[in-house]
Amino acid sequence: MKILSLFDGISCARVALERAGIPVESYYASETDKYAMQVSAKNYPDIVQVGSVVDFHPTPLICGNIDLMVGGSPCQDLSIAKKDRKGLDGERSGLFWEYVRILKEVKPKYFILENVNSMPKEAKAIITEALGVEPIMINAALVSAQNRKRLFWTNIPNVTQPKDKGILLKDILENGDSDRLKSYCIDASYYKGGSLDHYLEKGTRQIVFCATNRKENIQAEQDVNACSFRGRYLIDGKRKDALGAKTEQRLEIGGDKANTITKVYKDSMVRIGQIGKGGQGDRIYSPEGKSVGLSALSGGRGPKTGLYQTEEYTVRKLTPIECERLQSLPDNYTEGVSNSQRYKALGNAFNVDVIAHIITNLL
Repeated sequence: MKILSLFDGISCARVALERAGIPVESYYASETDKYAMQVSAKNYPDIVQVGSVVDFHPTPLICGNIDLMVGGSPCQDLSIAKKDRKGLDGERSGLFWEYVRILKEVKPKYFILENVNSMPKEAKAIITEALGVEPIMINAALVSAQNRKRLFWTNIPNVTQPKDKGILLKDILENGDSDRLKSYCIDASYYKGGSLDHYLEKGTRQIVFCATNRKENIQAEQDVNACSFRGRYLIDGKRKDALGAKTEQRLEIGGDKANTITKVYKDSMVRIGQIGKGGQGDRIYSPEGKSVGLSALSGGRGPKTGLYQTEEYTVRKLTPIECERLQSLPDNYTEGVSNSQRYKALGNAFNVDVIAHIITNLL
């Protein structure tokens, strides 16, 4: 197949074609980020870069000869995460109209456009009218360990929801523990790192808890090179009203159990515990959704009959390899540029297995 990829990024569409078993005769890519292009060239040296979408005017060689045109136009002015968003009139998201222009000029057999599910209804309606097809919303959580809801406009027939592969966040971690079944959606700003307060209050920038008393987590290479430590925390299954703790947020942890993270301001510790109906039900649960062993909390705090599990943790962000796994990419696909550039590129990328699922309908 002959492919034209607009806003190509790190060429996740090329990986998806390979994964779907679709041979590529030629792959033209429109991208301006030099680090993203460096990653693409490392993995696929035969990619032909055609420059910015603004300056791109298809040649006769391309017009009428493209089998699939794919692109994820910028979402910054459409996403609910941006205050005072300007929508399709914004400088970044307004590049959608370049996609429409090129689509009309190239006249590919098939096309795919991806963008955020959180866009305003008005913008969704405008895009739908311009492309002439209704979008389908697919959450990458079905094929990966990341909650990533995206809209896909395509004329590829018979696109359905992917089957749930049952991949959990704990399955892709290099080490450490998670309090969630699925990661929060990673974005291009993930390289800035995060903190426990940011994680709890804003529900973004996924963090990982690393127990400092576990040998496999001590001085791990990824902790040194790629992770942001934000202090030490104590995690246990104490009742949420102990020590006057303030409940910050309820999170999933396993099965149908609800996990509550509470910050104890008295001694700057974090306590994670299952909040049940009281009595024997108030105990901590592991990421697998099962209760863990019991131990007595020192210092005489809390009820003598309480059920506790206590460990000291540090907090880190996801490693670049873990983010690659969230996007269904091979390990070290983005290796060769700085970690900051890896995080930016991965936050802007397609989820490979979602695109692969869509294009399998071309076989």
